[in-house]
Amino acid sequence: METNNDILNQILRTVGSVQDSYKQLAEDVLSIKERIEVLSRPQSQHGALEGKDEDIGTAKIGSDTAKQDPKKALPPATPILSPSLPSLDGSPKLSSNDKTASPQRRTATSLSSRIILTTYPGQSGIDPIAMNWGHHDQLQRGPVVVSRSQSTIRRRNGMRMVIPDFTNSEPAVNLGPFPQWADAKKIVSLDPLGHLSPWLFDSMIRNENIHIRPTIAITKAHMKLPELEQSVRAGRLKPDGKICLNDTGELAVTKFAVEPVWFLPGIAERFGIDFADWDVSDEGSLRRSLFENTGGSYPELITRGDLKLFLPPIGGLTVYCFGDPSKMSDPNVKLALRIHDECNGSDVFGSDICTCRPYLIFGVEEAVKEAQRGGSGVVVYFRKEGRALGEVTKYLVYNASK
Repeated sequence: METNNDILNQILRTVGSVQDSYKQLAEDVLSIKERIEVLSRPQSQHGALEGKDEDIGTAKIGSDTAKQDPKKALPPATPILSPSLPSLDGSPKLSSNDKTASPQRRTATSLSSRIILTTYPGQSGIDPIAMNWGHHDQLQRGPVVVSRSQSTIRRRNGMRMVIPDFTNSEPAVNLGPFPQWADAKKIVSLDPLGHLSPWLFDSMIRNENIHIRPTIAITKAHMKLPELEQSVRAGRLKPDGKICLNDTGELAVTKFAVEPVWFLPGIAERFGIDFADWDVSDEGSLRRSLFENTGGSYPELITRGDLKLFLPPIGGLTVYCFGDPSKMSDPNVKLALRIHDECNGSDVFGSDICTCRPYLIFGVEEAVKEAQRGGSGVVVYFRKEGRALGEVTKYLVYNASK
């Protein structure tokens, strides 16, 4: 005799099967509708683009000629905007290679009239890849997926637009894993698996056509700065053929480019956000602040509370490692570390209004010397002008200090 639990489990299985069938049906209907939209257009719109100087401004965002792939559109529940883009004088634009063309003439594309503004959890087809931030098992933790490509937009677990291509782009050195990677509270502003994701989750890319891209890239290079040659001449740096390669002060370096990946619950906790007049959680306060202070550019901060990752539109950082990269995490050796904020005026153009470049050169010298002594030398270069003040504010401060 069946128990209540058996009956309940059977009901749940049936409901799940119905949901899966509904999702598949919705996707099939959407695909058919998109094909009908394309096939129902005039024959002239199925050809290649004519002319070399077509102005994309001639297309109306809400029309057939909007620059968007029809297969990227979500089900009709997604909000749609249909503004038009007139010419500067308010009149319809003409093709640049046909001044006598009719105002109604349109450029040939295969693009849909629908624009995806945002998505919602529970929407038909929405099924984010699980993200268990801080899980000790790399495969169980899951990849960062943010691409809005046709095959991936419904499976994203983060917010940003990217198109991947990883041909021959594997990391130049192996790094990790380390215990800190398995602690969700230790690392919240970058993905520690960022340099491994496309290869660690290769089967997901191949079998499910999911676009996964790295947020960290590792390469090897040589560094040449005029001041380093002077350092060799002055005896502060000594060529060894391994790190300091020759008398010109040319250095061997391993470079790590890192893009920010914010785990929003961890960021909120790290910031200690708590607004007593807001009846929302700390993470909710952070999401609202990000949404408002980016001019509403990322609506899914509000509509997709299930997406816990956000790749913010800010500068990342570059790590310059001298010597053996594996020694960066070795507690038995010394580490010489310089953390440096970008200074375009001094670092790049040699402006004497500040001393940023001299400090940077000093940091490089000390990092090289420590690496030559058997330790590790590292310079972390943050791409945020003057602690993220920006050059306008910096110049105002310079003027005030004079």
